[in-house]
Amino acid sequence: MDDYLVFQLYAPLASWGGQAVGQERPSDDHPGRSALLGLLAAALGIRREEEAEHRALSNACRFGIRLLAPGLALRDFHTIQVPPAAKKQQHLQTRRDELREPRVGTMLSFRSYRQDAVSVVAVTSNDARFRPAILLDTLFEPVFPLYLGRKACPPALPLNPEVIPAPHLRAALDSYCIAPCLAKCCSGPSRYYWEAGMKPGMVHDYQAPRYDQPISRQHWQFAPRDEFVCLGGE
Repeated sequence: MDDYLVFQLYAPLASWGGQAVGQERPSDDHPGRSALLGLLAAALGIRREEEAEHRALSNACRFGIRLLAPGLALRDFHTIQVPPAAKKQQHLQTRRDELREPRVGTMLSFRSYRQDAVSVVAVTSNDARFRPAILLDTLFEPVFPLYLGRKACPPALPLNPEVIPAPHLRAALDSYCIAPCLAKCCSGPSRYYWEAGMKPGMVHDYQAPRYDQPISRQHWQFAPRDEFVCLGGE
């Protein structure tokens, strides 16, 4: 038996960023590893520049997800002020540096969100500093505000975290009871996602690369990893 920290994620809008190319900022239908690590880091009070702590948290945690409702896609149109590109221009470190430039132009951007998506997340840890009981307490009293992918997407319901002893991931996810008010959103079959190194308790239908393994939080660098998928909840 292993201890799993299990909690629910629901908001009217969530954004689980996929690979961003050019002006498109897409969203997957379920949370990725980087988003979940960011959520736990915010709860623990780990700041973005604390690279060693982010690395320790990433090395310790493994995530499994039960997607109860993928929600509806929403594509939002943005315009963004940016300085003009110039080969000899000094590298700008922050958004504040960009906006302080004497000349700024306008760039079009499209942001994608998921409406009314519902996920249940299970976390295991091999580091005593981040064991499920400690993470449970931090989710009840987070140091920094929590959000689902973007700061404009706060949770609409409490995460209701529980520590569930279970023989494998599937048992932990299936034994968790979501808030009754979410039942109408979750009438279809579930899909399950997990990463290498977990005991899934089910056979995957396929595996696919996902580019959400953080290398540097400070510099927003990510690497690919394999994600395992079980369709239909069987």
